Amino acid sequence: MIDKKNFQHHNNVHENHEYENRKKKLMKIRKNGFSFPNNFQTNTNITKINEKYNCITNHELKKKSILVNIIGRITNQRIMGKASFVNIKSTIEEIQIYVTEKKISSEIYQKKFKKLDIGDIIGVTGILFKTKTKQLSIYCENIILLSKSLRPLPDKFHGLSNQEIKYRKRYLDLLSSKNTMKIFYTRSKILMLIREFMHRNDFIEVETPMMQNIPGGATARPFITYHNTLDMKMYLRVSPELYLKRLIIGGFERIYEINRNFRNEGISSKHNPEFTMMELYIAHANYQDLILFITNLLRSIIKTIYGSHTLQYQKNILYFQKPFPVLTMKNAIIHYNPNIQKNHLSNLEQAKKISILYEIPIKKTWTLGKIIAKIFECTTEKKLIQPTFITEYPIEISPLARRNNIKKNIADRFELFMGGIEIANGFSELNDPEDQKKRFLNKQNIKYQDNPKKILYDIEYIEAMEYGMPPTAGLGIGIDRLIMIITNQDSIRDVILFPTLRTLQNTDHK
Repeated sequence: MIDKKNFQHHNNVHENHEYENRKKKLMKIRKNGFSFPNNFQTNTNITKINEKYNCITNHELKKKSILVNIIGRITNQRIMGKASFVNIKSTIEEIQIYVTEKKISSEIYQKKFKKLDIGDIIGVTGILFKTKTKQLSIYCENIILLSKSLRPLPDKFHGLSNQEIKYRKRYLDLLSSKNTMKIFYTRSKILMLIREFMHRNDFIEVETPMMQNIPGGATARPFITYHNTLDMKMYLRVSPELYLKRLIIGGFERIYEINRNFRNEGISSKHNPEFTMMELYIAHANYQDLILFITNLLRSIIKTIYGSHTLQYQKNILYFQKPFPVLTMKNAIIHYNPNIQKNHLSNLEQAKKISILYEIPIKKTWTLGKIIAKIFECTTEKKLIQPTFITEYPIEISPLARRNNIKKNIADRFELFMGGIEIANGFSELNDPEDQKKRFLNKQNIKYQDNPKKILYDIEYIEAMEYGMPPTAGLGIGIDRLIMIITNQDSIRDVILFPTLRTLQNTDHK
């Protein structure tokens, strides 16, 4: 059995030894005039070469005599006497370089080329050809060191096995893992597809403040900062909602923002304090319109990415072709929990008994609606694997949503779940300023009932509403969670380039 402590110590000793050797090499080539040059001109890149010439025969390549100038990082070396092979990489693509003493001169081959290390970034000029095994390669005519790598790269074939290091040193993860690089290429593509879909549907993209005088738009603890010149406390936004709805009041009819939000709360596989959302608002629409809208958006993205209306997430195949099931919150609880019946959710005492039975923590002051929502969260959410809309949210946990015309204790609201994760939250917006003011004050009174001086709500938003807000539907989509599903990752940290981590103390920065 391997002693992990001794193994790690051996690794550290090896890395330190390698680091010192490479520093000596750098000092030596600096004396010969090396200064991390930035004047090597490329005429193509590895990706374009592979796309264009992989299917061409060696005979055709010889006739064309294609000269390329490319830059890449050395990932593999097979150094021999007077002829060698190296592999270089750029983004996720690699190509083989054939280097001979005869072609580049004995001086360069022996004193410069053979001194290169894995991780060094080089410029290569040469002619394309294919080896006997039909591998597309470059016959090197000139090679130049552009950047010296002082630290050894992770093992090419095993990559980084330590998840913590992957997140802290994402650059190493990207260098050693093709899959990681593909995830973030896919992330970029998804964002591009979302924007294209929004613009095809006549939305305009807008921007709202990231620092706000009053945190609003979601019930979350904010990050607090301070503006020196204005001598005032400010908050990083927990949501752009109240500003976006001001724009609807101002006359915009179809708007969206892809934004960074900040919530000073827990960290988990589904939560990062800094995260990306898209919020959109449609005037003269309701939450049922949003259900159709987000269904079409998801189908469009998944069809483009995978060429079908299915995808695999963990152990499940998710289906997007048919209309997604729509269940009320109560019906979903009953459907997925055979021990819970309709009458258990009909009054406060029965609901409290269920919470005790399932060991769900609740507070004495909670209403029936809030307890039902907590029961749903603890017993049902993770069972919603296929894309599913949950409706009829209690009004007390929906302070910005419109009250249903018939059932006054519920909101015209839905949330979309898939893979057991909440992906989106949408509702018909509350546009009655008096009702909105009452809800703001009630929420703050409950929150700060022991300290009235802390009661705070966005009075300027109420004033804006008093000018008249049209019937509106609003939707928030968790972009990071959506990308988790589409790229089949089980942690939000795997789709955020630099997730929030605890600071390491006494780190050796040598």
